[in-house]
Amino acid sequence: MNNRTAPKRLVTLQDVARAAGVSKATAARVLGSYGTASPEMREKVLTAARSLGYQPNELARSMTTGRSRTIGVIVGDIENPYFGQAVRGISDVARAAGFDVILANSGEEVEKEQAAIQVLLGKRVDGLIVTPASMSHIQHLEGVQRSGRPLVLLDRAVPKLKVDSVVTDDRAAAAAATRMLIEAGHRHISYITATASDDPIYKGPHQISLTTVMDRIDGFLAASAEAGIERPEQYIRLGATRQGGSGRIIADLLSTPHRPTAILASDNVVGLEAFKVIRAMGMSIPDDISLVAFHDADWTSVTSPPITVIAQPVYDLGMESAQILIKRINSAAGTPKRIMLATKLIERQSVGAPPPIARKAKLQPMAKAATG
Repeated sequence: MNNRTAPKRLVTLQDVARAAGVSKATAARVLGSYGTASPEMREKVLTAARSLGYQPNELARSMTTGRSRTIGVIVGDIENPYFGQAVRGISDVARAAGFDVILANSGEEVEKEQAAIQVLLGKRVDGLIVTPASMSHIQHLEGVQRSGRPLVLLDRAVPKLKVDSVVTDDRAAAAAATRMLIEAGHRHISYITATASDDPIYKGPHQISLTTVMDRIDGFLAASAEAGIERPEQYIRLGATRQGGSGRIIADLLSTPHRPTAILASDNVVGLEAFKVIRAMGMSIPDDISLVAFHDADWTSVTSPPITVIAQPVYDLGMESAQILIKRINSAAGTPKRIMLATKLIERQSVGAPPPIARKAKLQPMAKAATG
C-alpha cells in the first residue's frame, strides 16, 4: 500500500479570482498593488487570497510592475559580527519600507562577488548594497550601473565608481588610536590587517586592494611620522585571515627579537586572534603588550582585561546605506553621495606603558590551538 500523499497543488491567481467572483485581471490588480479596483472588490480578493493561502509569484509580479520590492546585499564575511550588525541595520530600514532583503557572502573574493551579483540581478532585485572585495577589479560593479539598478557601497569606497557610498573615517580613527599608544610610551607599534596577501610583510600600497585598509595604514603611518618614529611600516602585517593562518602570522611577529610592544588590530576577529595568541605565548595584556582593536564587538568588554576599541557605528552604516538605496529606487536621481560617519575611541584596560627590557616576557612555545 502506498502511503505517500501527492504534493499539494499551489494556489494560483485564477483560483483566487474564482473564489472572489472577479476576473483574473481584477485579482491581479489588487494583489499586485497596481491599477484601480473598488474597495468592495479589493476586500473580496484579499479575503479569498487569505482563505486559500495564496502566495504571489514574485517574479511574475516584478515583470508586470517593474519592481520586485527586493534589495540584494553582498558582504565580505558573514561570520564577522561587524557585517552582522550592518545587515541588521539594512534589514530594519528595508522592512519598514516594504522591501525584502536577499543576503550573499563574497568571502572577500572578487569571483564570488561577481557570481553573487549575477544571481541577484537574475532575481530582479531593485537595487544592490555591496561591500566591494576590491577597488580595482570592478567590471561587475560597472555592469550593475549599466543595468540601471541603483548601487550603494557599504563600508568601502571605489574611487573609480560614481555611486553612493557610506563609510567611516578610517584614517582619522587609526591615527587617533596610534597617537594614544604613542602617548602611552610606545614606539614599536604593529598594525595587523586581515586583507588578503601572499606576503604578510608590508612592502607598499600596491599590496592593498581596499580603501578602508589603505586609509587605516595611512592614518597609522601619519601618526607615527608625527611622533618621529622611524620605519613604522616594518611592523605592518597583512593576510591575518582564518584561512591564512592569522595565529602563526601574529606569533611570528611577537617572536622577533625586537617585537612590537603594542598591536592595533584591523577588526574584532583579528583582535580576538591576537588576544588568544598573546595568552598562548605566556604574555600579559597590558603589562607585556598593549592591544587595541577596531569594532566594539561584545567579547571586547568581557575579557580580562577588557579591550580598548575603536567603536564604529556599524548599525548606522547599514541604515544609511539602505535609506539611500531606497531613495534611489524611488527615482531620487542626483549626484552620488559619500557619507562618512565618525568613530569613537573607547579606552578600557588593555593599554599600558611598554615594558622595560628587564621585564620583557619570556615567550613560551605557542599552543597548537592558537596557530589559526
